[in-house]
Amino acid sequence: MTADFDAAERFLTTEARLLERRLFATLFRGASPAGVVAALRAHRNEDGGFGHGLEPDTRCPASLPIYTEIALQSLAAAGAPDPELLGSACDHLARIAAPGGAVPLAFPVIERYPRAEHWTEWTYEPGVNPTAGLAGLLHQLGFDHPWRTAATEWCWRAEVPDEVHALAEMFVFLAHVPDRPRAEQAAPALLERLRAHSMFQARPTPGEYGLTPLHIAPAAGSPWRGLFPAADLEAHLDHLAAAQEKDGGWPITWEPPGTAARLEWRGMVTLQALRTLRSYGRI
Repeated sequence: MTADFDAAERFLTTEARLLERRLFATLFRGASPAGVVAALRAHRNEDGGFGHGLEPDTRCPASLPIYTEIALQSLAAAGAPDPELLGSACDHLARIAAPGGAVPLAFPVIERYPRAEHWTEWTYEPGVNPTAGLAGLLHQLGFDHPWRTAATEWCWRAEVPDEVHALAEMFVFLAHVPDRPRAEQAAPALLERLRAHSMFQARPTPGEYGLTPLHIAPAAGSPWRGLFPAADLEAHLDHLAAAQEKDGGWPITWEPPGTAARLEWRGMVTLQALRTLRSYGRI
């Protein structure tokens, strides 16, 4: 089963925000990654962090670590380790970090602005989510910084909670951290905990929110692909291809704070669906 690439491109052109359109152009049409960097600059604040609703579930202009994570994901996808953006972002993370280097997803400033219901007080606590993901992405981008060093050491010491997103963030960290023997030794136990979580879908569960093997191994070259049975991966790839909607985009399975946020998320998940399906040979 394959997806309709042309319909997906039309959806992105029609409905997605500028960042995802520039990413699509870089990843699928050979455009310069400079366009991705330029789109991210519009979200950067004077403090070096990223804001202005870069993660669509929070419509906040202030700099938040979750926004920085989206920015790093975009730079990594585009292969654009822009030193100026990364340096100022890391400086900002260092200023807001708790002792040891951990950062929270957000701060109480989000309460002044529209946001999805799940963005509440739990997001204010520094933790593995998003510290591990941020550190892993900086390793992927090859960008060294004192905050990355502190965060990496903190992640190795941290007790990873039994929360599905925290476990997934730790897989990002382990995928890119330089100490490969240590990372590969840690992965199986982490996978066992992930599989036991009620929000992990080893096999497709249409219409329900949860993480799947394709969230952990979103590309065929992922070091974690071999952790999952081939039949499970194929089932999820079949489901992903079949989930494309009539307008060419992919749906989301949670409630965003508004219509614009829904379309922004659909642009993000549509682009990720295309990336994953192409990587696994389905496009």
